[in-house]
Amino acid sequence: MKKITILLLSGLLLTGAGCSDYLDEDTTGLLYGPNVLSTQDGLESALTGAYKGLANQWTYGFLHPSANAAVLGADDVTTHPASNKADWREFDQFNVSTTNQRSNAVYNGCYKAIQGANNVVNNYQKTVGTKATIDIIVGEAHFIRAFSYYWLTRFWGNIPLILAGEYSDDLLTVKKSTPQEVYDLIVADLKVAETNLPNAKRDPGRPNKGSAKAFLADVYLTMAGWPLKQTDKYDLAAAKAKEVIDNAATYGFELLPTFAAVFENDPASPGTKEAVFQISGYLGGSGTANATYGNTTMPGEEGGWDDMFAELNFFRDFPAGPRKDATFRTEFGLGATKIPWQNSLTKHPYYQKWYIKGNIVTSSISLPSVMMRYPHVLTIYAEAKARGTGGPDQAAYDALNKVRLRGRAAGTKALAPGDGLTAAQFADEVVQERAWEFACERTRWFDLVRLERVEEANAKKSADDLQPIKPIVKANYWFPLPYTDTSINPNLNQ
Repeated sequence: MKKITILLLSGLLLTGAGCSDYLDEDTTGLLYGPNVLSTQDGLESALTGAYKGLANQWTYGFLHPSANAAVLGADDVTTHPASNKADWREFDQFNVSTTNQRSNAVYNGCYKAIQGANNVVNNYQKTVGTKATIDIIVGEAHFIRAFSYYWLTRFWGNIPLILAGEYSDDLLTVKKSTPQEVYDLIVADLKVAETNLPNAKRDPGRPNKGSAKAFLADVYLTMAGWPLKQTDKYDLAAAKAKEVIDNAATYGFELLPTFAAVFENDPASPGTKEAVFQISGYLGGSGTANATYGNTTMPGEEGGWDDMFAELNFFRDFPAGPRKDATFRTEFGLGATKIPWQNSLTKHPYYQKWYIKGNIVTSSISLPSVMMRYPHVLTIYAEAKARGTGGPDQAAYDALNKVRLRGRAAGTKALAPGDGLTAAQFADEVVQERAWEFACERTRWFDLVRLERVEEANAKKSADDLQPIKPIVKANYWFPLPYTDTSINPNLNQ
């Protein structure tokens, strides 16, 4: 019996023999005939199928802990040195294999989302319905495709660039595209999304115009660094981030008064106003709950799995204040008896920000995976303005200070142009503030890569943390493509 698989980037049909668990997933949104996509409901269904690639609890996407594992090469998060964490350790020790199930889960989920988005993009002109509604659906599809390719090229570099929504034999021999080619598509897609999507904040998990602008700013910031090093993009990043900042109220974004409020993690709440874009998890469906909270981030003493926790020197260097208090859990125990982290089994602090309200011990919860917060936009502007034409202005200082002062101890002095920081020094202040603000939020790794500081950050690890197996080189900035694809298409080995 033939089944649709996302392992082949385009929806290639394989026989059931030898197929992985991925083949048994719901195929909604993968392959649609022209008759289905000629209706507005059919187009909406294809869009829903695209979202499913990003939101499957145990198989792929970002409700799955795999995306957290894939960024362990940074200096903020580590994993258990033994136990059943071999796949996790490969990232932390820069020894990622082609069969690593954690990286494969992100890869497969993104390509599943891309295929669903391609179905919409390639067929919407045949759809009969309300133009305004169809335009929004198309804008979302372009956003999802850009979002997915952005994750793919940052993790894997040279990747297959698939624009088809249906299978053809040509896809068996598709070649890898360069990051430049991938980024060209990402930028073009986000510009369509920026045009088509509405201003108002929408149902949780649906992007708006502000989401598209914010991701475009982030993409420009990344393009300015490694591997493209197109430094002219700093000005574009600053300008686009400023558009979001100047219209934050219109887009429904705001910086919450306290850092702790961002991570209350109340399953009864659909999210916060800091979320620029989130992937929502829901209990009650099939594979729709979120597994990135609870067990995966809790210590064994509390019924957790010890999947990920703080690196020691990162924790020690973290500036005191309400943000540190809300970020880390330093005593373990759900009852009256508490164990300090120094006496725990792993002898590491954990990340409080991923505990569920009430310290619920579970791996299935109705909480979102927030893929970008409004402080990202503020710090994108501050850093890009510093590295771009003219250096940091007062608005850049204001943007950084909003994030910095919220997180730090009372009495912390605001940074000011009169402090004498050079543009480069100010930019470094922003990068470091991003490390503290977005600790264990899948941000630090990408900052280190684009700034070519992976080696430097890992050289500062505590001797009691996992160490790279061998000297880090630029080739380690990207993962090898999954064996499930390279074994079928030899062109992907070139």
